[in-house]
Order: sequence, then C-alpha cells, then structure tokens
Amino acid sequence: MSKILIADDNSDITDVLSVYVQKEGYEPVIATDGDEAYKMFLTSNPVCVLLDVMMPKIDGFEVCRKIRAKSDVPVILITARGEDFERIMGLDIGADDYIVKPFSPSEVMARIRAVLRRLSKTDAGNDKSNIVSIGNLEINIEEYTCKIGGEDVKLTKKEIETMWVLATNPGKVFTRDNLLDSLWGQDYYGESRTVDSHIKRLRSKIDKLEHPGWEITTIWGVGYKFEKNDK
Repeated sequence: MSKILIADDNSDITDVLSVYVQKEGYEPVIATDGDEAYKMFLTSNPVCVLLDVMMPKIDGFEVCRKIRAKSDVPVILITARGEDFERIMGLDIGADDYIVKPFSPSEVMARIRAVLRRLSKTDAGNDKSNIVSIGNLEINIEEYTCKIGGEDVKLTKKEIETMWVLATNPGKVFTRDNLLDSLWGQDYYGESRTVDSHIKRLRSKIDKLEHPGWEITTIWGVGYKFEKNDK
C-alpha cells in the first residue's frame, strides 16, 4: 500500500488526516517533529508528504529543503500562518502546494489528489521528448535541469516546470490563472499574484546569464509569454 507521510505536532490534526488518508486507500505514516519527519521520509518512501511548517527541532521549510535535495516527491506545506512571503517561500524552495489552517480534511485530500494527478501526467508523458532547446536554452524536464549557454542554472522544481510550460509554448500568452492551473492544478486555492512573485524570482536567476535569443515577457494586464527573438 502506498504511504502518505503526515508531519504535524498536533495529534488532533494527524488523527483526522490519518482517517481521511486511509479512506483514500493510502497508509498514513505519522511524524511529530521535523527531525522525525525527515527520518521517516527516508525510510517509508511516501508518495506524498503533508508537512506542517511550525514543528519542533526542524521547521517544515528546512525539512522541505532536505527532501528536495533527494527527491521530487510531492510536498504540501501546512501552516497556521498565511502571510504571502511564507507562501511564496514555500513554493520557492520546492513545495508543490500550500494550505493554511484551519482547513477542511476534504480540501487536503483534494490537494493530494491534484498533485498526484499532475505527477501521473508527467510520468505518462515521459515517452515524449523530455528536452526543449531554444537558442542557448536547454531544459530537461525528466532530469529537472536548466542550462543557459551550457551553464547550469539553479532553479527550483516549480521554476523549471514554469520554464518548461512557457518554453514549450513559445508565443502563447498565459494568463496568471492559466499558469496557476498548469503549474499548481485547478484544485489550487492560491491567489494569482503568487504567479507574479514566482516569475520575478525566476527572472532574477535566468537574467544573470545572457540569452539574446529569447525572453520571458510581461503582457501587462494579462500575463506572461515566452518570446523568441530571431533577429
């Protein structure tokens, strides 16, 4: 039976989520602090991780970083605080989704289903081309790497997915809602301005290297597009 790791120091939350996880046909694995969460991640091989941000010993952000250094398993961060900078930070370090307490257990399960659906679609598409090359840009979506002029660019999982979506659709204008749906799924309840902050961080990384043949452009009042410059 596939496992879902639930890491939270509140036993009421872990008890309720465990029941819902079992109803979905998964085996819940419980951790009550960040150190235990990471150790159980290493030993239990979960298909998804529900990770509270405010935990003893190691906070959820640090656990997420450690997980991302080893795996692309879906991670959903859970917190009692909903400040924008925390939500953006969570997504920037590689979390797939972010949910704020208090929440409905049914909503949490909908988020899990959404990230696992996206993962299965990616796996199903791996027999297609995994590499896109435009000008001096090369993205390998299977290996989650991005190179500009042959130089590796250190991007998060979500930033590489953003580059892939845009670069495989050159000239297409994506609204903020389009990008939210494509990258976080239709079940994501976040705000469209999350996309603006995400694109800003992505640009700050890729613009450190010259890329005269292409750029991510802003379509004011609409969204963004990947534009090739053949001149």
